[in-house]
Amino acid sequence: MGALSIRNVRKSFGAVNILKGIDIEIEEGEFLILVGPSGCGKSTLLSMIAGLDVPSAGSIHIGARDVTHELPKDRDIAMVFQSYALYPNMNVAENISFALEMRKVGKADRAAAVQRVAKMLQIEHLLERKPGQLSGGQRQRVAMGRALARNPKLFLFDEPLSNLDAKLRVEMRAEIKLLHQRTRTTTVYVTHDQVEAMTLGDRIAVMRDGAVQQFGTPDDIYTRPATRFVAEFIGSPAMNMFEVDAIGRIDHALNVKGTPIALTAEQQRELQQHAGAALVIGLRPECVHLGDSGVPGRLALLEPTGPDTYAFVDTAMGRVVLRMGGRVMQQVGDPVHLTWEARDLHLFNVDTEVRIG
Repeated sequence: MGALSIRNVRKSFGAVNILKGIDIEIEEGEFLILVGPSGCGKSTLLSMIAGLDVPSAGSIHIGARDVTHELPKDRDIAMVFQSYALYPNMNVAENISFALEMRKVGKADRAAAVQRVAKMLQIEHLLERKPGQLSGGQRQRVAMGRALARNPKLFLFDEPLSNLDAKLRVEMRAEIKLLHQRTRTTTVYVTHDQVEAMTLGDRIAVMRDGAVQQFGTPDDIYTRPATRFVAEFIGSPAMNMFEVDAIGRIDHALNVKGTPIALTAEQQRELQQHAGAALVIGLRPECVHLGDSGVPGRLALLEPTGPDTYAFVDTAMGRVVLRMGGRVMQQVGDPVHLTWEARDLHLFNVDTEVRIG
């Protein structure tokens, strides 16, 4: 049995189904990410793991214990919220130790726990300050310190970086990952940010409309997305998508608005099992390159981001987005040619949105 088992968990409010049978199991010490757009049910699921809400059906186990109907205080969890939720009248040391005091932990042990987590989070110099005297990043460190002082079986993070600016988000993301490497405490982290999901998680559950579309490692989800939704949601810029012509199969290729798209032998074999299905082709922006030959087009827009440049090229297939390192010598309006490797193509069934292969 894993450190956390979520078994066929459902949640309904009247006739509205919020969660539609969630099954997830993670091992001791794993970092699980729940990611998806707003309204997909990820925060509702986290609330049930925390005990703040009860499933309409299914069960939740922490270790060998069924905690589905246990109170939050009995689950041995610690939660870090988006809003920090610090007590404004207490200083940092008191905020960190308050939960331990409520559990009747001795004064000496509380003081030792405060010093331990303050050193770990590099906030020893802030222990006498009140929350109003802290920056956003410092407040989030204190909120994490309060959770760490408990030494729980399970850490729960509910979009903890949403209120921070871009620079602080990057810094705190690194802090959270380093923290997990030190403590190896089983962690569940909710976010709508795919960068946080890809950089932090050991495994990711991509959610949509109350269901898990794919559960796997970041590499699995990026390189072999199970559905069209996952393919388009994970990755920036989003994956290019091209619908195949109704009469689209010619020899060893597919047609997209008259443009032949060559396939590998393996892709051809896979498509034999989907005869007659409407298809869409996916291609990640970093897999498309400018070449001397290939699909002709015209450069419509350049977006330099510093290390990368996003190029938007209009072709007979439609607009294609490229992600290229460094500067691009071509100018907007220049004619260009696009190339890619057939093995980098992703094929999806239009009706089911499921990956082919």
